[in-house]
Amino acid sequence: MISQTRDIVQKSLDALLEDESFLPEVKGETRKKAFTSLTSILSTPNHVHKSYLRIPLEDEKVVRIPAFRVQHNNALGPYKGGIRFHETVNEEEVVNLASLMTLKNALHNVPFGGGKGGIILNPREYSEKELHLVARKYVQYFSDVLGPDKDIPAPDMGSGEREMDWMMAEYKSIRPGTPYRGSFTGKSVVNGGSLGRREATGKGVFFTFRYLVHDFVKEQKSLLTKTDNVFAKTALDIEDRALTIAVQGFGNVGSVAALEAYQSTHLQNKVVAVSDRNVTLFNSDGLDIPALVEFTMENKGDLPTKDEQLKEIGVKAEIRGRDEVLYLDVDVLMLAALEDQVHKDNVEEVKARIIVEGANAPITTDADTYLSDKGVIIIPDILANAGGVIVSYFEWLQGRETQFYTEEEVFNLLYDKMKTTMNTVLPLFFGDPFPLRQNCYIHSVMKLSTVLYRQGKLY
Repeated sequence: MISQTRDIVQKSLDALLEDESFLPEVKGETRKKAFTSLTSILSTPNHVHKSYLRIPLEDEKVVRIPAFRVQHNNALGPYKGGIRFHETVNEEEVVNLASLMTLKNALHNVPFGGGKGGIILNPREYSEKELHLVARKYVQYFSDVLGPDKDIPAPDMGSGEREMDWMMAEYKSIRPGTPYRGSFTGKSVVNGGSLGRREATGKGVFFTFRYLVHDFVKEQKSLLTKTDNVFAKTALDIEDRALTIAVQGFGNVGSVAALEAYQSTHLQNKVVAVSDRNVTLFNSDGLDIPALVEFTMENKGDLPTKDEQLKEIGVKAEIRGRDEVLYLDVDVLMLAALEDQVHKDNVEEVKARIIVEGANAPITTDADTYLSDKGVIIIPDILANAGGVIVSYFEWLQGRETQFYTEEEVFNLLYDKMKTTMNTVLPLFFGDPFPLRQNCYIHSVMKLSTVLYRQGKLY
């Protein structure tokens, strides 16, 4: 996963080096040296903080849990990124996710840098009291590098508003008398969180897909019909017909994206499959997404795994293996689970014509190349799943200004910001042979390169 980000950043820098209209004042050997500096700066983090949290458990054992906070780059503003609670967390993953946050914020013109945190544990194996202690210890161990103007964590996989509330409270107790509301985002509304923050990533995932296939394609149809771009042909092929959608992952991101698709009045959607860590549920006529969302809220986030459970909630569905969601003959596949889900060993079985990355890096480099060569449109993570950090920015602003937006205002601001980004990258995407991921990275690298050059950090 880490090589994918580095490779795309390097390809972007190579393309910009040859483009004399970019930073035209930097020429010759000076230009080569500046771009060598950019490669070094963007491919490595500023800081990697690591510690072992000492946690006394309720059974009177004491464990030491590895934890990380990576600060990749802060040229655009304070470091920003979630804290992942998951047993697969490792240092390389956190470094890569921090660099992805740098690029994501640059793409969407959010004035934050890139950071990321991780704690190696399975939260299902710990009591609420133990998780509360883990959250507090994380802040205690990393308090010197955190803060509303330094590094602002948020929820990620395995964490949510509860953990952010705990962490903000601990930060407040450690730093009495200093501003604390902006120290963490993704908090509960009563603790200064923003309305709509929990749903923001999932709503953004669906919005990017909807805007591409509905708004943009309709507005630019005359342009798209004149080009031989393979991705334009894919977009035109699915225009104005009912679309079947499958969603991998039914957590905060996947369930919200599925519900948005189910309720959308813009597109003729039907969500025919959803999955989680246990099961895929399939119905060619479409699933009752609201009923499934309600079930997961009452069953620790898990989808039904038995016919009796489906019957009890009135949902008609076939129960299939959890990975089958990837291989269904659908128009759209939304990946909202873990990284590396589509790879060289299974990519040939993937049939979807559009893939939306709700998770970070769910498609490996090899698989990405294979799918793009076939004309599959991949809306990449850097573009699709930025809703969370965008609304986190709104929450941070609200905390500083001590005023709050309505949920409608939050979502309107979110859509406007994502629409602006889409209108920047989509014309380029349909006008040249680069996949959308590459176009997004080029835009991000242009922004970061310009800022770093203006700040005098390339010499």
